[in-house]
Amino acid sequence: MPENKPKIAAIQLASGPNVGANLLETERLVAEAVEAEAQLVALPENFSFMGKQEQDLISVAESSGNGPLQDFLSQIARKYKIWIVGGTIPIKTANSDLVRSACILFDDHGQQVARYDKIHLFDVHLIDAGEKYMESAAIEPGNQVVVADTPFGRLGLAVCYDLRFPELFRAMLDQGLNIIALPASFTAITGKAHWELLIRTRAIENLSFVVAAAQGGYHISGRQTHGHSMIVSPWGSILAEVNKGTGMIVSHIEPGCQDNMRRNFPALTHRKIKCSI
Repeated sequence: MPENKPKIAAIQLASGPNVGANLLETERLVAEAVEAEAQLVALPENFSFMGKQEQDLISVAESSGNGPLQDFLSQIARKYKIWIVGGTIPIKTANSDLVRSACILFDDHGQQVARYDKIHLFDVHLIDAGEKYMESAAIEPGNQVVVADTPFGRLGLAVCYDLRFPELFRAMLDQGLNIIALPASFTAITGKAHWELLIRTRAIENLSFVVAAAQGGYHISGRQTHGHSMIVSPWGSILAEVNKGTGMIVSHIEPGCQDNMRRNFPALTHRKIKCSI
């Protein structure tokens, strides 16, 4: 692996309720990313299953550390010798009516390195579009900030709606953040208005790379997701992007350039107010 210019990838899907079909498409695109020499691959939120309503997640929920979706992620990480940000999968909780939306990081040996449970839940009513979402009806929020050591730098994990809460990423920064991995499933309306703006802002304000892997298409629930998965530099430049539908993108990242940028443009050291997450 090139020491100073690793390649990272984002996978974009339009997942439905057929888990087997979703996993086949996921592996097909992972194989494409590996062919393009990616060493870190990020999958989108709910990559393996999107039903008609939030409560449908419970039907495919797994116990922590044991289940076919976790096995799938471990196996493809080991098979392709890549690190993989496993989108999100539903993990059982003590409450049988609720799951955790878990983003699990596996290393290139197929070992789980870290797990982040989505903190901010998308409970909103888009009145003009007649769309209403209530993730808290099926999901129990997490409460831990997660930043993990990887060969590519300190990797912070966040999911979709988390993108709107800058204090989360500042807390990651205090844990040595270099790269943000963001599996997501932004709606078409909110994505068109805010997706690119928010991703580039999180990159710029934290002088961090962002790899944002999104759902992008039409789903059985009638929902339309925005897509536009992207990889963004610490300066806010879009290094790679895919629009609608399934696909994958790959880009080099340069940790050395990030170090130089943070040294020459020391905004992070000029911070006066620290968050307390």
